[in-house]
Amino acid sequence: QVHVVESGGGLVQAGGSLRLSCAASGRTFSSYAMGWFRQAPGKEREFVAAISWRRGFIYYGDSVKGRFTISRDNAKNTVYLQMNSLKPEDTAVYYCAAALTESSVWYSLRSSDYNYWGQGTQVTVSS
Repeated sequence: QVHVVESGGGLVQAGGSLRLSCAASGRTFSSYAMGWFRQAPGKEREFVAAISWRRGFIYYGDSVKGRFTISRDNAKNTVYLQMNSLKPEDTAVYYCAAALTESSVWYSLRSSDYNYWGQGTQVTVSS
């Protein structure tokens, strides 16, 4: 069992930045690929970014490429999402998720591949 907790959400003006953190506890953190997803009111959950547990293989959703950066610190059991140049359309609840994998380079864009989810953190970008 892995417990995942997000933090760092809040209210920011358009063009501003926020850094989300996701702390994982339980089984060995480095055995998990990690992903960030978001869900805005009335919309489906959307893939944001993912990172493999080793070697830093990373993938971003088209809407955040060039603005968001995902990273992880396996020593701290934490994954981060640095969000720059925020737009009102980035407003959503952001979820962190963990996927158990034996591959050091695997990651996934599909929410169904993730085993454990956090409760979400609200990000609101005002215009």
